[in-house]
Amino acid sequence: MKAAVINEYGQVGDVVTVTEVPTPTVGPRDVLIEARAAGVNPVDHLIVKGFMSPGPLAQPLVIGSEVAGVVTAVGAEVTDLAVGDEVFARVDPRVGGAFAEYVAVDRSLVAAKPQTLSFEEAASLPLVGLTAWQALTEQSQVGPGTRILIHGGAGGVGSVAVQLAKHLGAEVVATAGGDGVDLVRKLGADQVVDYRTEQFDEVLSDIDVVFDTVGGATQDRSFRVLKPGGTLVSIVPIADAEAKKAEWNVDARAFMMRPHGEQLTRLASLVASSELQPLLETTFPLDGTADALQKVERGGARGKTVIRIPA
Repeated sequence: MKAAVINEYGQVGDVVTVTEVPTPTVGPRDVLIEARAAGVNPVDHLIVKGFMSPGPLAQPLVIGSEVAGVVTAVGAEVTDLAVGDEVFARVDPRVGGAFAEYVAVDRSLVAAKPQTLSFEEAASLPLVGLTAWQALTEQSQVGPGTRILIHGGAGGVGSVAVQLAKHLGAEVVATAGGDGVDLVRKLGADQVVDYRTEQFDEVLSDIDVVFDTVGGATQDRSFRVLKPGGTLVSIVPIADAEAKKAEWNVDARAFMMRPHGEQLTRLASLVASSELQPLLETTFPLDGTADALQKVERGGARGKTVIRIPA
């Protein structure tokens, strides 16, 4: 089968190639998915460059974090999925393998693909959807009466977080710029701060929860807008977290999303009820994986980048 692989860590354009590799074997708890699309995420180019590692570097290492496709085989212990089922998944980050024509995934990480979504749309959802869901329901308790600030509201994670926060009953404030401002309003944000013309920490206060998808100075300034006892949740490491928690009398935590098939099923139900729609920006063919990774690395996207994988 064809797959996008790295043989050594380094610059994306130098080390990512599409080549023939063996089709994955199917363990007793596995589902073999004929991939139709795979989502591209910042974590993927971080792995390519060696800033993050899924484990010892196999030769070659097939990369990729999330996939949508059709079941072509199931392990002996899998009884609730069958050949021909359309599914999507966030693959085990220790294994990767989504940028390939076939992907073997543990059954616990797989969910039925929402029927209203294309394979490309479905492939764009698992990582950002699970990240947003866990940030809002596990790392914080967003619900009616919560006033939440979501940074990067037009990005992959932020655009899903805006919709999920509205579903949970929160008052949603988001930051965005350019045409992202109108986009985030359409997604349901009650207030959008245009970071090109306003400083969010000068116009906002009394925020219960900040969901930080940006880091850096944006993260540092976010402590100023939290009310005492509020919570900052970040997907970017927090420098001097304990000191900042004490200084501002707030909670602050960074976390890594974990794959979770049951939560994916919950997200699929929200898609079915029209409360959640993934935001797809650009697609690339499998042979263009290096270009897709470089696009994501540049940032500034309005939604997700996805790789198309022919049946």
